[in-house]
Amino acid sequence: MSYAVYSMIGYGHFRAAYPLRDFSELVRADDYEGIPRKDKILWKMLSSGYASITRSVELPLVGELAFLSFDYFQRVPRFYPRRDLSRPNAALLTIYGLMRLGFGKDLIRKLSREPIPMIATYFIPAFMAERYSYPGEIYCLVCDADVARTWAPLRPRGSRIVYLAPTQRVVERLRDYGVREVRLTGFPLPMELIGDDMSVLREDFSKRLPNLDPNRVFIDRYSPLLKEKLGGIPESSDHPLTIMFSVGGTGVQARLGVSLLRKLAGELARGEVRLVISVGVRRELRDHYMSWVDRLGLRELLDHSIMLVFDPSPEGYLRKFNEALRRSDILWTKPSELSFYAALGIPILASEPVGSHEVSNLRWLTKGGYGMAQGDMRYFEHWFFDWLRNGYFAEKAIEGFLELEKLGALKVREAVLGR
Repeated sequence: MSYAVYSMIGYGHFRAAYPLRDFSELVRADDYEGIPRKDKILWKMLSSGYASITRSVELPLVGELAFLSFDYFQRVPRFYPRRDLSRPNAALLTIYGLMRLGFGKDLIRKLSREPIPMIATYFIPAFMAERYSYPGEIYCLVCDADVARTWAPLRPRGSRIVYLAPTQRVVERLRDYGVREVRLTGFPLPMELIGDDMSVLREDFSKRLPNLDPNRVFIDRYSPLLKEKLGGIPESSDHPLTIMFSVGGTGVQARLGVSLLRKLAGELARGEVRLVISVGVRRELRDHYMSWVDRLGLRELLDHSIMLVFDPSPEGYLRKFNEALRRSDILWTKPSELSFYAALGIPILASEPVGSHEVSNLRWLTKGGYGMAQGDMRYFEHWFFDWLRNGYFAEKAIEGFLELEKLGALKVREAVLGR
């Protein structure tokens, strides 16, 4: 067994921990029984500060300037020329300053009673474990395709934290930051979306392809290879074309979901398209979309052509998200950790990136051919259905299915537990 330690600053760190639950005890660093009041306040400040600044990116000028100032301290530097990037930045110095005040000491003291390996899906708990001499092994699982200096410790060359990287770029980047030990595992995906011998993944992907390639442009082009990998492709899917739109954990880009409801109203009413809006754990966001469904006269389509994925608990939400994803054909999301879900054979349609790490994720998606940036929403009905007819979504899905690591959760287990 191990600990998978996460925080709820956005969904990404919990989404990385959730697939490890078969061999790990999930531990929420920012909200556990007996957490000291000062620690809870500090975590809340970190979380609310990130959320408010992230949401401010949608505000004209002032909000954009505030976000750019914040993003400066977590920016991912240019990769070339290769150079020593081990010097700590201001954000990292702030985090270590908080730990000098005892931030996180209680958490590590509690976990030290049974010092099994710790896998932190956010860098702060990993830094806490090293700072307060956690007796067990310390691992840090990276959640993006490239990372800022903030992810590496203050003195990386003397650190005992072992990093688990989702991409080769992260391996190389961390070495530039001075980290000694990095293991390439891939990003951990939920095994319920893969199944034994990848049976679930193959079934879902094969049902998805006819919707993504109605003119069979890429299905015919890759026919021998797809038949070898899948055994066969049905002539038609068992569900209408289904778009899942995932709202970010902070609620940023929520307006985009409303635009989709407006733009697709006719197709939704005729049952030609199904829209799944993943709203997360925030009840007010769920109510926001419910009010727009009513305002647009689409209430009778709820739970048929329109679905809202919501649950007040993070575990319940991810369980419902994964169930809905199996019946979805396109994942429309900002380029967060969900970019790695392209490995499931679902094309990623990326909305505007929020932060330099998401710019890196979008670059990884588009260069690899696993996803693409959305077009101008004013002309949605033109570009979206044009891309569909030409098989562009199918092409991205096939690339992701054939090329990307799917068994990251098992590779993390092997790296940490040796089995």
